[in-house]
Amino acid sequence: MAKEKIVLAYSGGLDTSVILKWLKETYDAEIIAFTADIGQKDELDGLEEKALATGASKIYIDDLRAEFAKDFINPMFQAAALYEGQYLLGTSIARPLIAKRMVEIARAEGATAIAHGATGKGNDQVRFELTAAALAPELSVIAPWRLEAFREQFPGRAEMIAYAEKHNIPVTASAAKPYSTDRNLLHISFESGMLEDPWFDPSATSNKDMFVLSVDPEDAPDQAEYIELEFAQGDCVAINGTQLSPLEVMETLNEIGGKHGIGRVDMVENRFVGMKSRGVYETPGGTILFTAHRKMESLTMDRDVMHLRDSLISKYASLVYNGFWFAPERLAIQALVSESQKNVSGTVRLKLYKGNVIGAGVKSPVSLYNPDIATMEADPTKAYDQGDATGFIRLNALRLKVGSGVEQNAKK
Repeated sequence: MAKEKIVLAYSGGLDTSVILKWLKETYDAEIIAFTADIGQKDELDGLEEKALATGASKIYIDDLRAEFAKDFINPMFQAAALYEGQYLLGTSIARPLIAKRMVEIARAEGATAIAHGATGKGNDQVRFELTAAALAPELSVIAPWRLEAFREQFPGRAEMIAYAEKHNIPVTASAAKPYSTDRNLLHISFESGMLEDPWFDPSATSNKDMFVLSVDPEDAPDQAEYIELEFAQGDCVAINGTQLSPLEVMETLNEIGGKHGIGRVDMVENRFVGMKSRGVYETPGGTILFTAHRKMESLTMDRDVMHLRDSLISKYASLVYNGFWFAPERLAIQALVSESQKNVSGTVRLKLYKGNVIGAGVKSPVSLYNPDIATMEADPTKAYDQGDATGFIRLNALRLKVGSGVEQNAKK
């Protein structure tokens, strides 16, 4: 009889390397490794050889960067999603794409289960498994870190390293970088280790080597740089006059933003599973794109449409953070967002200087801003009669006057 097949989300780090070998031994199954190229750069080097040497029967290393930018980052930025007012959701938005492709591979290979190396304390376990539930409810999910047998065998990293050495699994684990990282096209995150102390300062001079995508703002150029971003229906389509794909937009903005020390965030956030955690993020290109998109909307979006969309930002961001990308409520909100973006077109000019993204101009052929109406001088269009405001204010003040009268009578 053919062995059962399990598709494992594989990064090649200590955890997933050990898990690959452990799954094969424990389940006597054929393990198919899957790595999504979503912009990790050199972290992908040597993964195929390593996975096969560790016991995988096959490995998929799929370039999903273009899909990530077009179908995940862009829709999320159109929604102006920002979790707890700071986090641009770089890790969160990558997980549904990885899980989606893992499900596709499982079905193509005839696998009965998928597996991941997310811990039982984090958000990623939820994101992977909610996506699988939405797209392939027939698949089983194996989460080793939630299995007592696995935790008993590997109570700490020392046991995992010893296991790797025993099985000749090459791993990189040292005290030189006592924190974990997760990198993709949108950002890189840092957590755990020394960062678990919220008083620890990652921006201190002695810790400059930790950051990857951006220079320290203090070391950024002393000369500001101006850039222009062109938008079409809510998506950036050109930078400084050069037409670019969504992937090229992100790559270009990351390079420009990183040079100027843009996009660093240090926050304590609320995980879906109930605990607080400290995360440090670098999102240079995303920070520029988010700011530019908002400025484009300010000129071209109807007031009440913008306010309606904005009222859903917190809900939308929480859905992404908590793993509900493929849930019907996220799709419903996205439909509203897409409708709101139909006229978000034009050009935004920004000034980049030592970690700051400063607005320097915005224009659009479908601008809703009319200087003739907004002017403090005489209105040549006669579109707005200042005297009309008297009745407008009187009607809006009516309920306040009535309410105040009731309160005053009650005090007598």
